[in-house]
Amino acid sequence: MTALSNRATYDKLLDLVDRHAPDFVALSDRVWTMPETCYAEHRSAAEHRAMLEAEGFRVTNELGGIPTALMGEAGSGGPVIAILGEFDALANLSQEAGAFEHRPLAEGHNGHGCGHNLLGSASMLAATALKDWLAETGTPGRVRYYGCPAEEGGAAKSFLVKAGAFDDVDIAISWHPSDFLEVVRRTSLANCRVDFTFTGTSSHAGAAPYLGRSALDAAELMSVGVNYLREHMQSDCRIHYAYLDAGGISPNVVQSSAKVRYVVRAPNRNAILELVERVRKVAAGAAMMTETTVTSAMISAVSNLIPSPPLEDAMQDVLELLGPPAFDDDDRAFATRMRETFNAADIASAWKSVAEAERDVPLCDFVVPPSSRREPIGGSTDLGDVSWIAPTVQVHSPTCAIGTQLHSWQMVAQGQSAMAHKGMIRASEVMALTGMRAFEDSALRSRAAGALADAVGPAGYKSALPDAAKAPVAEMSALAVKPPEYAA
Repeated sequence: MTALSNRATYDKLLDLVDRHAPDFVALSDRVWTMPETCYAEHRSAAEHRAMLEAEGFRVTNELGGIPTALMGEAGSGGPVIAILGEFDALANLSQEAGAFEHRPLAEGHNGHGCGHNLLGSASMLAATALKDWLAETGTPGRVRYYGCPAEEGGAAKSFLVKAGAFDDVDIAISWHPSDFLEVVRRTSLANCRVDFTFTGTSSHAGAAPYLGRSALDAAELMSVGVNYLREHMQSDCRIHYAYLDAGGISPNVVQSSAKVRYVVRAPNRNAILELVERVRKVAAGAAMMTETTVTSAMISAVSNLIPSPPLEDAMQDVLELLGPPAFDDDDRAFATRMRETFNAADIASAWKSVAEAERDVPLCDFVVPPSSRREPIGGSTDLGDVSWIAPTVQVHSPTCAIGTQLHSWQMVAQGQSAMAHKGMIRASEVMALTGMRAFEDSALRSRAAGALADAVGPAGYKSALPDAAKAPVAEMSALAVKPPEYAA
């Protein structure tokens, strides 16, 4: 293990992480208090920008033409190591920190139900430590922090990849809050979000319903058709939907407009595009049946994640070296109390997912071994598109009680806890040491590049997004609920 064979070398880098940790814990807590959703993360992005500037990074704003995307770079020459962070929240998950019951701070408002307040802060902490290490040691290379908005539903990284923001990256590193400590050795599902807009003819539903053509009927018939489609698609595909416009609140008016958003998931890009076309045919049939018209627009698309075995093995070495966070009795007591709010099935499912025998521990006190291979991730991530053009590796670090559902009020409630901060700092240490290894070990970079080339194949990467697609900043921002301090 080239870069980690010298104890003094990695101790120096860990000292740099420790030195900066309080500032980035504070950043995480600030972002937790201002939960902003998909493409509306203006205040959160400003906090990240200010921190990058204070630490001396060269900052690029509005990366890829996206107002809340940014990048900070330090160093010169050598390889480019990217550390990716996020800071978007989720709608309708407002929750009091530390509470052991559902207690929204503001009804109907947002919350960091996936821990992205921790995610971005830890990634920037790792990038800052590597920046200082490059300067102190004179090591050639550039470290970048990418502040990526809209992971939840907006696929910002896919648009950034399409804009060329990662074209010269040699290695990409990221992490995600979790209930276990592990190197992610799984793929994910490709994903497309498509809006279907039906247009009909309004009329008086009592006096002259025969003159109307209901767009809402069309949207509902589309749902019926998609439900029948489910039997005839691959079992590892998924389709979900939500109404964006149900035509109004007057049942005595035949609805002349309706809009529904579909999320279609499949194992890879080719399968996703085939399934989207089948869904479009169902929509066309629904429009034909109701004598309405339908248009569709792809809002976002992400590719499946490509694992990087060379980087995963290198990161596993780091995990074995560092071990789990140093949780104390107070952390375990807090997690135990939080766990009492879970269903037994949540806890059992968590243990099953890592192929470990269930233990009576509330917090992860071990490193998940490489042999504990999980099934493919049931969800999707825009990190997938990055992984098609740059070897990519990520770690899960424990920031919550075992069995916590990520998109839940319990996750929000744990987001400012001492145990969350410890898991966040451990993730920073893992990413920083993995990045240091990548800077110093050219053979590792070569193996990772070769593995990616083999996985992608001669056809290379092609985005599932249409050629003219642009990030849906206006569309998604219009749906956003502003934090209470933004309310008029």
